[in-house]
Amino acid sequence: MFDFRSDTLTNPTPEMIAAVATAQVGDAARGDDPTVNELEAVAADLTGKEAALFTPSGTMANLAALLVHVRPGDEVIVDAAAHIYNSEVGSMAAVAGAIPRPIPSDAGLIDPSHVAAAVRTGEAGHVAPTGLICLENTHNAAGGAVVPLRTMAAIRDVATDAGLPVHLDGARLFNAAVFLDCPVADFCRYTDTVMVALSKGLGAPMGSVLAGSEEVIARARKKARMLGGGMRQVGLLAAAALVALEDPFPRLRRDHEMAKRLADGLAAIDKSLVRLETVQTNIVNCYVDEYASDAGATVADLRREGVLANFAGPKMRFVTHAHIDEAAVKACLAAVEKVLGAARRAA
Repeated sequence: MFDFRSDTLTNPTPEMIAAVATAQVGDAARGDDPTVNELEAVAADLTGKEAALFTPSGTMANLAALLVHVRPGDEVIVDAAAHIYNSEVGSMAAVAGAIPRPIPSDAGLIDPSHVAAAVRTGEAGHVAPTGLICLENTHNAAGGAVVPLRTMAAIRDVATDAGLPVHLDGARLFNAAVFLDCPVADFCRYTDTVMVALSKGLGAPMGSVLAGSEEVIARARKKARMLGGGMRQVGLLAAAALVALEDPFPRLRRDHEMAKRLADGLAAIDKSLVRLETVQTNIVNCYVDEYASDAGATVADLRREGVLANFAGPKMRFVTHAHIDEAAVKACLAAVEKVLGAARRAA
């Protein structure tokens, strides 16, 4: 099987496993795990923030940030297609008590003027005030699209004028940095807090980091503990994450190149399948509108051909990662051509 469902499927490298075997550990919940402390210091440095917090998942890190930034009843301005709004089990409302105010985006890009228009001060007695602006980079639902620095800067200006914090769901932020060939910290300067996943394209076994000011992270540490994030000898996992962070750019560039080859191949089969201009990082959205109203059957047929993918409506999603090479891309393209050819003949 060639598995294109997600970059969360990466296995630890031999170097990561070796680091796990020799890691120094302690009680991380008490601040006594030296390897976790090192990971948090490295993450803070990479993001240009004062401090960082190692959490079991990105969802927990995002939720800890929400709990720090907003009060129950506050609104959170968020892209209508954002992961934090659509794919984190409603934790924004159920746990943080926040009210999402979704606004539309164009391929993951939010218009700063729309953000400004959505801000509510709560001066009227019946209005819930805005408490936070959330961004996502790269944008998952938009096929790994990168939000440009100028857009983030403009939204930060809106937030500053309104006295609001900005949180960045940067699960694949390193992919964005590779695309723009800039340090990760260049994105983070426009946010108060940022979450970065370690277990996607970076390839660590698990975990994410939340970075921000020392005061914010101290508060977030308590919120994460409340959510069940007080961990013990997790220096074993932090050691693997440190290896993942050593020099990830070359690996991610390769992932992007595999995605580009896949997208070009899909376009060669049928130009309607892919919007080449949107393939910027390691996600390829493939649209089968002309072949089926629902991509579920197409995905099932691809599975029988040895290729795994995700789908939503008429869209399939392919994600490249460390285990996807040229052979996998060629096999995927051959399977797609076979399956869609059969669908067209049947129609």
